[in-house]
Amino acid sequence: MRLPDFPWDLLAPYKKIASEHSEGLIDLSIGTPVDPSPQAMQAALASHGNAPGYPLTIGSSALRESLHRWITSKFFPSGSIDFLPTIGSKELVGLLPTFLQAKKVLIPEIAYPTYHVGALVAGAECIAVNDDFESWPTDADLVWINSPANPHGRVLSEEQLRGIIKWARATQTLVASDECYFELGWESQPQSLLQVADGDCSGLLIVHSLSKSFNAAGYRAAFIAGDPLVIGKIREIRKHLGLIMPAPIQHAMRSALDEPAEIALQKERYRKRRELLRDALDSAGFTISHSEAGLYLWATRGEECWQSVAWAAERGILITPGIFYGDKGAHHVRIALTANDDDIKRAAERLR
Repeated sequence: MRLPDFPWDLLAPYKKIASEHSEGLIDLSIGTPVDPSPQAMQAALASHGNAPGYPLTIGSSALRESLHRWITSKFFPSGSIDFLPTIGSKELVGLLPTFLQAKKVLIPEIAYPTYHVGALVAGAECIAVNDDFESWPTDADLVWINSPANPHGRVLSEEQLRGIIKWARATQTLVASDECYFELGWESQPQSLLQVADGDCSGLLIVHSLSKSFNAAGYRAAFIAGDPLVIGKIREIRKHLGLIMPAPIQHAMRSALDEPAEIALQKERYRKRRELLRDALDSAGFTISHSEAGLYLWATRGEECWQSVAWAAERGILITPGIFYGDKGAHHVRIALTANDDDIKRAAERLR
C-alpha cells in the first residue's frame, strides 16, 4: 500500500517565505483552534486525572446519557439509534472503510484528503463524485458526504439530503455524513442527515466532533451515531482493537455537551474574524465561492492555486492550496478563520 505524501508537507517552502516577513508569520493554513477550551472541560479533565482502570469502548454511562440527550434533542428525536464516542473524528474517517470491509467508496470530488486515504488503507476502490447523486455508481459499499463541507463550506439542502437517502436505500449503499462543522452556519443553516431521515436511520451514519465548535481539538473528542446494526459492528471491532476514548476525556466531553453555551460564544468570535477576512480578500481581488458555513473561506483570483499561495506567503500569510482537496480545487485557496483576533486583523491589513 502506497499512501500519498502528507499534503501540508508541501507547504514548507511557502512557510519559510512567510516566516521571513518583517512582522512575522500568520498561519491560516491548518484549521486548528487557538481560543481557550471551555473551562468546564478543563476542570473535568483536571479532576478526573486518576484513571487506573480501563474505560468502556461504548463510553461511560454518564457520557452516554449526555450523548443520547445531545443526539435526540438536535438530530433524531425518535426512532432506534446507537452511537459511539471516538478518539477525534479523523481516526474514524480514516478507518471506517476498513471497519466495513468496503470494496468501493465514493467521496466528494473536492474533499478532505482523509476520505481518500481511508479508502486506500482499506484496499478499496475510491471514486470521486459530483453532487448529482443520480449519476453515482450504484455498486458502492460506502459514500461519504460532507455538509458543511471542508474545504469550500457548501451546505447540502434538505432536498439534496433526502434525495441521497432515497438513492442510498434504493442502491443499498451506506451513507456516512461528516458534519463536524454543523454548528458553524453563516449564510445557510446546516441540516443533519438524521434530521431529514423521518425517524429511520437504517443505512445512515453521522460523524460529529467537539474540535471546532468547542475549541477542543487537543482533547480528540468526537462521536458517530446512526444505524444500530452498523454501529454494533464498529463497536465490536473497536473493542478488539482497544480503540477507546480515555476516561478523563470522556468526563471532559460530557461536561462540554452538558454546557453547550460555549458554542454560541465561539461562533461569534469566528463570525467577526470571517467578516474581516472576507472584506480584505475582496479588496485583494479574490472571489469567495460557497463558504456559507464552516471554518474557512474558499477563494480564487482565477489563477493557479500555488500562485495565490505564493502571493500570500510574500505578505507573511500561509494559506492552503485547493489542489490538496482534489483537482477541481486547483484554482482556489482555503483560508482558515483559526487565528487570534490580533493576527486576523494583521492578516486583513496585509491582504488589502
